[in-house]
Order: sequence, then structure tokens, then C-alpha cells
Amino acid sequence: MGNFLAGKVVAVTGAGRGIGRAVALAAAAQGAKVVVNDYGVSIDGASPSSEIADAVVKEIEAAGGEAVAVADDISTMEGGQRIVDTALTRWGRVDGVVCVAGILRERMLFNMTEEEWDPVVATHLKGTFTVFRAASAVMRKQGTGTLIGFTSGNHQGSVAQANYSAAKGGVISLVRSAALGLHKYGVTANAVAPVARTRMSANVPLELKEIGEPEDVAAFVVYLLSERARSAGITGQVYTVAGPKIAVWAQPRELRAGYVTGGAWTPERIADFLPGGVGVDPMPLLERVGEMERAAGAGTRPNAGPPTPPLP
Repeated sequence: MGNFLAGKVVAVTGAGRGIGRAVALAAAAQGAKVVVNDYGVSIDGASPSSEIADAVVKEIEAAGGEAVAVADDISTMEGGQRIVDTALTRWGRVDGVVCVAGILRERMLFNMTEEEWDPVVATHLKGTFTVFRAASAVMRKQGTGTLIGFTSGNHQGSVAQANYSAAKGGVISLVRSAALGLHKYGVTANAVAPVARTRMSANVPLELKEIGEPEDVAAFVVYLLSERARSAGITGQVYTVAGPKIAVWAQPRELRAGYVTGGAWTPERIADFLPGGVGVDPMPLLERVGEMERAAGAGTRPNAGPPTPPLP
């Protein structure tokens, strides 16, 4: 047992399997008391089972830690509140929440149904909101706390996961909003975009060259939950963790701007000015679409390009 999180109470959603389970185990191993939440569903959100969360609690207790299971659906306000209330009832506080829970329902945008859109957005985005909302109310009064949302590199867009991509982009905006709104109360908020071997990553249509294990992501999350991260002032950030690589994403900002002179913009003036003036910001993934389509036709997966070189 370590002490990186000694005395802290942490709640983890989606903690029954994969990255969520690794985060719950790592937090407990570093001294945290853990609320283990998992609705116990399959990858498409079906067939819930409370046994999944209970099994992780038993693992933590067998290793000498303290944990409690909550098998609620975090896409409901009641479910998110119950996770935080459980921490308060059991240990009197909540120092960190980590929202890992998610599902997939793949479909091309023009074929996607409401039944394929709503549950994915509800689990990823609303599920992060319900837990953040309940936890932030407590953390504001405590004067301290850490919110961690899980996003994905797919927030840039996806060929057949518009629901997932939209939700993950929403998580980033939610995290940044939380960082801005809660800073004066001593609460930090960050997002993690993991690349690790899980049930979900098995369906990625690219042969990933940079990928790690759930435990790699868990180590990073433990750091974000710690006082070391808080004292470093880390908030409002989006990090990728892919095996040996840690990367930080840029903050949204204007790339280039142009101004009209001598009158107002008209469609004709814009057509003359825009391509060579403000221009475009190239979309790297667009260049990969054809490659992915050819690979899919051949029953293979294209690689995701060479790995990023290590820092000197």
C-alpha cells in the first residue's frame, strides 16, 4: 500500500472493468477509500449486473483497502447523487470523482437512430455531469476537490461514432467549464483521453502504434487526484495517456483572423478573401478516411502512423 492518496475519498464510475477498475484499484493501493460504481452493462449498454462492482470491492478489501459498491445508472440524476451520498454516508467527504463509464453504439450518421444516439450521450456526457454536479456541491463547501472526466481522441470526429465523438467533445467543454467556475472554491477539473487495451479499444478501426494498458492510465489519474497535482495548479487540461506517452492537448484558440474594410462582408467578398486569407485548419483525420475504408474492405486495420518520439 502506498500513501499518494492517503486520507482521500474517491469515487470512480465504470469501475467494474478495464480502465475504471484499474483506477479504483490504484487509488485504493495509494491509500484512498473508494466508491466503486458500475452499472454492470455490456459494451452496448445492455444487461446490467451489480456483481461487477461488488467483485472490485472484494479485490480492494482483500488487499487491505476500504471500498463500497454502488451499482447505479449514472445517466440519471439520482444515480449520480447516490454515488456522492454513499461517500458522504460512509466516510463524511468526497475528495475526487473519476468518470470513466461509457458505452458504444456504432452507426453511420445518416443511419443513426435516436435509440443509438441518446444512451451514448446520456452515459458519457450526462453521466459525467450528474456526478460532477453532485460532487462539486460538496467540494465547494469543503474548499477542495478534484473532478476528472474521461474523453477520447475521437472528440476530433469519427466516421461511424458521431454519438460517441459528440459526447466526448462535450466532456471536454464540461471539464473546462468546471475548471473555470470552481477554481475560486479550490476545486480542479481535468480530462483524460486514454489509449489502452480495453473492450472499447478492440473496435478501433486503426492499428494503434501508441497504446498501453489500463494501469498506465490509472497511474496518471492517481497523480491528478493527488495534492502534488493540485499544488502544481493543474486544471482545465486534457491529457492523452498511451503507454509510455503523456501528451497535453492545446486549448481552443483562434488560428487566424481577417477583417473587412470599406463596407460589410458579402458572399462575393468572402469568396475572394477566405481561401487565401483566413483559410482552413487541415483536418488530419480526413486524410485517413480513404485508408480506413480500403482497409475495411480488405478486412484489415490501417496503422495510426509512427509513434511520437520521446522527450529528450
